[in-house]
Amino acid sequence: MTKRCGLGWMILLTAAMLAQGCAPGGGEGTKPSAGGASPTASSSPEASSPALVVREVESPAGLESREPELSAASGGRVILSWVEKVGEKRYALRFALREAAGWSEARTAAEGENWFVNWADFPSVIELSDGSLAAHWLVKSGSGTYAYDVKVSRSADGGRTWGAAVIPHTDRTETEHGFVSLLALPEGRLGVVWVDGRATKDMKEGHEEDEPLPVSMQLRYAELGADARLSNEAVLDERICECCQTSAAVTAEGPLAVYRGRSEREVRDIHSVRKSAAGWSAPRAVHADEWQIKGCPVNGPSVAADGKRAAVAWYTAQGESPRVNVAFSEDAGATFGAAVRVDDGDVVGRADVLLLADGSALVCWMSGESGKGAIKVRRVAPGSALGPIALVAEADVSRSGGFPRMARAGDTVYFAWTQFGKPPRVLTAAADVSSFK
Repeated sequence: MTKRCGLGWMILLTAAMLAQGCAPGGGEGTKPSAGGASPTASSSPEASSPALVVREVESPAGLESREPELSAASGGRVILSWVEKVGEKRYALRFALREAAGWSEARTAAEGENWFVNWADFPSVIELSDGSLAAHWLVKSGSGTYAYDVKVSRSADGGRTWGAAVIPHTDRTETEHGFVSLLALPEGRLGVVWVDGRATKDMKEGHEEDEPLPVSMQLRYAELGADARLSNEAVLDERICECCQTSAAVTAEGPLAVYRGRSEREVRDIHSVRKSAAGWSAPRAVHADEWQIKGCPVNGPSVAADGKRAAVAWYTAQGESPRVNVAFSEDAGATFGAAVRVDDGDVVGRADVLLLADGSALVCWMSGESGKGAIKVRRVAPGSALGPIALVAEADVSRSGGFPRMARAGDTVYFAWTQFGKPPRVLTAAADVSSFK
């Protein structure tokens, strides 16, 4: 068994820093930090707050695996997917289900030699509302470094066999298409949100790096039925950040997507769009960080939803103050409350968020400087009460370390990340969060 960064497992990971004392700016009643995100809380955790016990879960991923993704499935199950190198130039999208008896045997959703494999733009496998599975991965479409297409396939037999791959974008330009979020819609339909580069196809090469692009990436959407036919194609935002992840969830009123926008002034704050009976909304900022940056930070947001309640977690460095924030919505993403800072400093970002049974949010992020760092987690209760911070694992915070991911089954939260080495491997862990408050 590969050891994790020298840590012994079945570790009692104490909440190393309590919420108010470790958040920059101090304790209850402090002024908001730069950009308006405040670490204020309705109550402070006591020193006797239960520590989070994070236990190793033997990973179903093999050596040469990377880019994990986690998603919840029916029956208290969790799906783990990852990319695995299976030849000199060949890769496979594999997945396994976590059930009461443990991880299932790994299965292959797709495999090929012309894939686009990137630390920040990773494939996924999810369960749809009719019990079928859907998967997406990325395939090169031309000789350009970032010329690649999204491919989507469905399985009606638990992933034993897969249908023909479908490309959800119909432009057929040799440009970037990626950073996909899949949505399980009613009646077994599949929603696909992605970053689309078709508008950049006529962009002249050789422009200076510090000059704004003459055209920008777009956020686009399409749906696929069980027959794999495309429908409801839409442009959700005509100007967005080039290479930050998107995230999407289904609320009681319909799909909700979040992403990093891009204004004419190069303000790249987190935006949201939502679909209701009236159609897609106009883009609007989740919070006005006013982070102006000329290049993409490759650090997208995460959204979770349950009924009309939603939570968004994201990274910002406005005012040269890197931090991870979370904000809640009680109306299916129509509006969001104040941003609450959750980190304890030295922030890398790469946030993920879950909603727990009591309506609180669990936020995961990476901290540390180049090379050695850590994956941390914190619970934020309704009313923005901050719980203690706990360590999930030590991790490589370089690009090779990728993005940590989470999924919940009841009171158990599963974690997955890439331990980058020679060779790299996807690792997994789990924790009971019922008393972690």
